[in-house]
Amino acid sequence: MIVVFDGQCLLCNAWVRFLLRHDQHGVFRFAAIQGRTGQALLQQAGLQVEGLQTLLLVDGAKSWQHTAAILRILHHLGWPWCAAWLGWLVPAVLRDALYRWVARHRYRIFGWSDRCMVPSPDAAARFLD
Repeated sequence: MIVVFDGQCLLCNAWVRFLLRHDQHGVFRFAAIQGRTGQALLQQAGLQVEGLQTLLLVDGAKSWQHTAAILRILHHLGWPWCAAWLGWLVPAVLRDALYRWVARHRYRIFGWSDRCMVPSPDAAARFLD
């Protein structure tokens, strides 16, 4: 499974660091939207980098965005994170509205960096670009 994220967004970088810490089985690999692989995966999903306001989870030919991506990721992390699966009980229109609001304001609230995240040497193999 590949998590495509905004490498300049500090919230997104914190999410990736969280996943690296809690993905005990190494299920996830990562691609920044600023890299070739990330851009190719976005294009396959019909998304453009400009104005992108979603995390993308790619598993083979399937992909998920917004809260569906987050809930699927948390499910694969195991206990206690898989308990977030209860989030599916909240209608997607409500979950995704909150997600899109945070995504629109993520730079203002959490900040951004003019450089993409540089993974630690032990995690570098999990990054595709």
